[in-house]
Amino acid sequence: MQQTLLISGMLAGGLGLFLLAVSMITDGLKSAAGDALRGLLANWTRSPLHGIFTGLMITAIVQSSSAVTVATIGFVNAGLIGMRRALGIVYGSNIGTTMTGWLVAIIGFKINVDAFALPMIGIGMLLHLTGGEGKRAPIGLALAGFGLFFIGIDVLKDAFEGLVTTIDLGGLAAQGVGGILSFVGIGFLMTVLTQSSSAAIALTLTAASGGAVDINAAAAMVIGANVGTTSTAAIAVIGATSNARRVASAHIIFNVVTGAVALLILPLLFWIVTNAESFFALEANPAVTLAMFHSVFNLLGVLLMYPLNDRLASFLEKRFVTQEESESLPRYLDKTVAVSPDLAVNALMLEMQRVAGIARTMALQALGHERSIGKRMASNFQALSKLAAAIADFVAMIERGVLGRDISAQLRGILSAGQYLLIGAEEAVAIVREQTDISALGDIDLREMVSEFHAEAIKLVQLVNPEDAAFSYADCVMRLEQMQTDYESVKFALMQAGSELRVPIPLIIDIVDQNSRIRRMCRQLVRAMELLDEIPRIGDDEWVDDSSPVTVDEGGS
Repeated sequence: MQQTLLISGMLAGGLGLFLLAVSMITDGLKSAAGDALRGLLANWTRSPLHGIFTGLMITAIVQSSSAVTVATIGFVNAGLIGMRRALGIVYGSNIGTTMTGWLVAIIGFKINVDAFALPMIGIGMLLHLTGGEGKRAPIGLALAGFGLFFIGIDVLKDAFEGLVTTIDLGGLAAQGVGGILSFVGIGFLMTVLTQSSSAAIALTLTAASGGAVDINAAAAMVIGANVGTTSTAAIAVIGATSNARRVASAHIIFNVVTGAVALLILPLLFWIVTNAESFFALEANPAVTLAMFHSVFNLLGVLLMYPLNDRLASFLEKRFVTQEESESLPRYLDKTVAVSPDLAVNALMLEMQRVAGIARTMALQALGHERSIGKRMASNFQALSKLAAAIADFVAMIERGVLGRDISAQLRGILSAGQYLLIGAEEAVAIVREQTDISALGDIDLREMVSEFHAEAIKLVQLVNPEDAAFSYADCVMRLEQMQTDYESVKFALMQAGSELRVPIPLIIDIVDQNSRIRRMCRQLVRAMELLDEIPRIGDDEWVDDSSPVTVDEGGS
């Protein structure tokens, strides 16, 4: 009993040392070469093939495929790397993570820990403590981590050797399909619990080298550990963007497909591994065999998935579609309507109604004075921008054909209206970003005047709804003129209060700037309505042209 407790403690301690070591290596090298690694991820991914080599190289350096995958997801989340380019990094990181197995197999079992690892820890910690803010400190941390890495392997090796002598492990052999799958599950569970496939691989290699499990069971555990590493990516994309979720899904698909294929052709893989060991004159021991097996089946996975990369990307692009992405996709623009200019203009008008609706929503959000509206505002602006770009591309496609003068003028009007709506949306974003709290105005009369001006703006924005059957461009113009009058009155009152030192000058400037943005936002929406109101639309049975052009009073700024 005492011997069993001692061995259990050694296993736990060895695993703890290993996890601590991997964490130190990863943190140290990421800090020492953080900018370079970020540059590699952002710039060395011109194609999926470049991404594979980049993912392989960075993972081999930082010793953590999870860290590289999560970093890649972060770049995709921030829009710095496209989803298709990121897939190559995911493939490459799976090959790079096999470096841990080779370190354990070739170096981990052959070094004199006292003569090699302990000095690394001493020198590394000395560099870390004396390095200050420079690169020397993180490099020292990584060096100490490598020392602990080998000590952890040594402790695990001794623990498994003791386990073999004290406990009958004859039953831990992969017998049949059920036995193989059970060891796959053990490898998967070890990775999920430790959140480190490197730790699971190290445990597996030391267990096989110590005779605790046979080679087939250990191979199944390696496959399970390879699949288990996807749990980190799955956790990392909770609440992330759609593209980040697609990258995580690609990571899961790659590892699951690779693992399934490896299980199906396990005898063939061992034949390849045996011949590779002979070709490279490698020592035939369980650790080397498993390290080679890990590398071979991940290389096989890349060879399988790389030709299907475009199809996988296209498949994933149709998944995890958010409401914002759905809003940004055209609903009425189709090549079938482009053959008829009249039908094309009608389809464009329907899309412009959607653009106007998003711009109106953003304007009302900006006038609502909500402090937490920034994220929704950014999503709406992104959807509006993409939809406006799609409309512009569709117009460009139509203009390649022969068009009459009226149709050309209508297309120019649609494009101009789109620009006005986009400018109005930009003003809404700026209003939210630079929002001024009018409650800071101590003068009650002034505060009420500003509030009434904002209320007038809200009424105008609510009128700017071409989808409403009661929509009237003339009413919009009348409301805009009233708003212009209110703007001038509020501005005069604020300036007078400032000259009399009743209100701080900086606050007056902020409120005047905010009111100016609100007025400009509303004016852009009305300008768009003027252009759209002049374009005839096709009704169910006839042309409907309810245009009544009215000149918009530009006013001063």
